Amino acid sequence: MKKESILEQEFIAIVKQYERVIYNVCSFYVSDASPVEYLYQETVLNLWRAFPNFRNESQMSTWIYRIALNTCISDLRRNAKLRQNISLAFSEHVAFEPDTQSTEIQEFYSLIYKLNNIERSIILLWLEEKSYKEIADITGFSVANVATRLKRTKEKLKNIPCL
Repeated sequence: MKKESILEQEFIAIVKQYERVIYNVCSFYVSDASPVEYLYQETVLNLWRAFPNFRNESQMSTWIYRIALNTCISDLRRNAKLRQNISLAFSEHVAFEPDTQSTEIQEFYSLIYKLNNIERSIILLWLEEKSYKEIADITGFSVANVATRLKRTKEKLKNIPCL
């Protein structure tokens, strides 16, 4: 079997294993210009481009989160330059299964969409039950900085008026 074929098979297995993680990150950054499917595809493409250089110096999940977050935030910035106003209306973009999502959860996620990119990244990782150390590894912040930012983000969420 060719080296490329083995690499492709390994990559496909990894994407399948982490597809929910990739989707969750992408769903936090959807906009009118970038639906979740587009962000998912761009993330997988960026993962593929970077895969041959992955050195196993971090956990695979940390590497995937970092690339997914960077892809989505870069896309959001690129679109912001093209258009001054990007709609982040939560209910228009994220596909909820109505029977499985309570109103409270939907409202909570709509509040998250009012956060800036960094706050959204940190709260996403916290909701994914990542440790402060893992969040620090993914975002590039120190553990102390993650703790401070997370505390401030939680306070900000408490003070955002509900619709």
